[in-house]
Amino acid sequence: MSLEQVRRSGYGVSRSLTVPYEEAVERARAALANEGFGVLCEIDVREKLQEKLGVDFRRYVILGACNPALAHRALENELELGLLLPCNVIVYESEDGKGSVVAAVDANAMLGAVGGNPALVEVAAEVSRLLGRVLDRL
Repeated sequence: MSLEQVRRSGYGVSRSLTVPYEEAVERARAALANEGFGVLCEIDVREKLQEKLGVDFRRYVILGACNPALAHRALENELELGLLLPCNVIVYESEDGKGSVVAAVDANAMLGAVGGNPALVEVAAEVSRLLGRVLDRL
């Protein structure tokens, strides 16, 4: 089994895997698609840091994921919520280069900045549930 460890921070949840980086990226994309998320943008952090600063960094990608139905519900209730979209999922190479980590933002924590709009609380709970399932699918 490729599962090692689940960690929680104040703003996200991560899962360590014993699979190579490339496989973890593929698994993350597939799991997101299975839960109704599309990847709107992809940022190769390693490439950008090399290009802009000339520094070496481990392989690291930010996947800007969006579930259109949930994004629409959220924007209908709070137009400026787009400042917090898309939901970021990251994949990076473990320090030893033998494994990888996939992490997803905690939508409940993100929406803490917005306030107590009950409709948004429901959307955030659904997004968090789905992103949790994404991590479970890895």
